[in-house]
Parts: sequence; structure tokens; C-alpha cells
Amino acid sequence: MPLGAFFPNLAFDNDPEAIRAWAQAVEELGYDYIDIPDHTVGVDRASRPEFEGPYDLSNPYHETFVTMGFLAAITRRVRLKSSVLILPQRQTALVAKQAAEVDVLSGGRLDLGIGVGWNPVEYEALGQDWDSRGRRQNEQVAAMQHLWCDDIVKFEGEWEILNGVGLNPPAIQRPIPIWFGGSVDAALRRTAKHGAGWIPLGDPDEKAVKRLEKLRHYLHEEGRDTKNFGIECWIRTRDPNPDTWLENARQWRALGATHVTLYTAGTYMGAVPEQIEALRCFKEMMVKDGF
Repeated sequence: MPLGAFFPNLAFDNDPEAIRAWAQAVEELGYDYIDIPDHTVGVDRASRPEFEGPYDLSNPYHETFVTMGFLAAITRRVRLKSSVLILPQRQTALVAKQAAEVDVLSGGRLDLGIGVGWNPVEYEALGQDWDSRGRRQNEQVAAMQHLWCDDIVKFEGEWEILNGVGLNPPAIQRPIPIWFGGSVDAALRRTAKHGAGWIPLGDPDEKAVKRLEKLRHYLHEEGRDTKNFGIECWIRTRDPNPDTWLENARQWRALGATHVTLYTAGTYMGAVPEQIEALRCFKEMMVKDGF
């Protein structure tokens, strides 16, 4: 079962050498992929007292595509995944171009994880519409598939107009695999129609069971083979006892997870050496348990 490491933004501050040390340790430990999260701007809670989100201006976030370009240069094998990029707050053709470029620079190691997000403040800052984000994402995915697979693209939708254009250099993977985050019904339908996999984000509880049942039903409606569809679970290290991480992974495996990611971001583990040690411990436990 592929194992992933979640990029712990809060551990790095502004030190590229810390990022290098962590990423190369991830690869040396034998992890299969790195998840890189996405936030463009942080909110100043003092000036926006109505804001209730979990992250704000005090939390550093490295830009997703630039970070993946850096990681592509300092690693050789590990795959890179945006987890998850808030697609509808961005220009579609630009995202397709950036993704293709990371795919080229990494030698075809990119997975594009996308979602619609939870923060309307970022949409406001980027000049995009919050209310239409789900419907727009559907169209964006279709447009990007054309940009990655076709040399010359002619596409017209409600938001996207591509008239005799293309990407050069093209992506190595044609198309780049798209993974979806999100748990509402519309997101599950989008995932079943367009996705290479789904990232549940939550815990292996009754809610997850019901969502997985829905997703598999929608995959069946789309004529998709569930055996070739990915389910990536996040093992959050809120409890410092590694045995609880393993038990959480076992529960997800029983539900049909195909990928397991250790999520150390924003937890009690702050410094890079602690992050690496947690990854080492988790990898050893997973191998011993037969993952």
C-alpha cells in the first residue's frame, strides 16, 4: 500500500534547507508520495472578527506549485501531490500550465489533488466567485483534461473559452491524475466522474462509511472499476502514541483505503527532526503490520 507524508508547513518557517532535509528524508525512508497543501492568503482575525477558520495570517503556507517545483528538483523518485489545491479560486489555463510544468520537471511524478475549499476570504482576495465554485470546478476539470491531452484545444463553456490554444511543453502524463477532496454529495459525484481517487480528509467513522458507499454507487453509475480507484486516508497524529496511528490505518484499510498518509502538520510535533522521526516510526510500524 503506497505511503505518503503530509508537507508540514508550520515546521519550516522560511528555511529552504529545512524543506530540503525533510523531503529528502521522506524519500530515503521509502515513502511513495508527498502531499502539499494550499492556502494563498491568511486572514487577519483582528480586522475580520467574523472569521472562524482554523488557519489565519499567523500560519505560514508555502505556495503549492512553486514548492512542488522545488521538491521536484531535490528528489528523484517520490511522487508529488497537491492536497488539496483550491481550483475554482484560480485561472484554469494557468493551473493546467503550472501542473504540466511540474509534471515535466519531476519526470511525470505529479498527482493533482483538488477541492473547492472552505474559505470565502481567499476567493475574495483572488477575485473569484464563491457561490459557483462547485459547478465551475466541473468545467475546469474538463478544460484541463483537454489542455493536457490535446495539442490544440477548442473548448467553450460557461466560464472557460479556449480557442485554438495549447500547452508547450506538454505534460508527460496525458492526462495528469486528478484526486478530489470534499465530502458533500456533489463532490462525490464529481469524484466518481472525473477522479483517479478520493481524499476523505476525515476519520474512519460512520460518516466515512456512508460516504464511501455513496461514492462506490456513483462509480458504478459511471461504469468505473472501483478496483482501479484510489482512496487516500490521512492519519492525523493528534495522539502522541504511535499505536493509535497504526490502529487508525488498520481501520481505514478495513474500509478499503488504498493509500495512507501520515499527517503531522499542525500537531505537537514542531521541529523537522521530530517530523522525520515520526515518519521513520510510522513507516517501520506499517511495514511490520503488512501494509
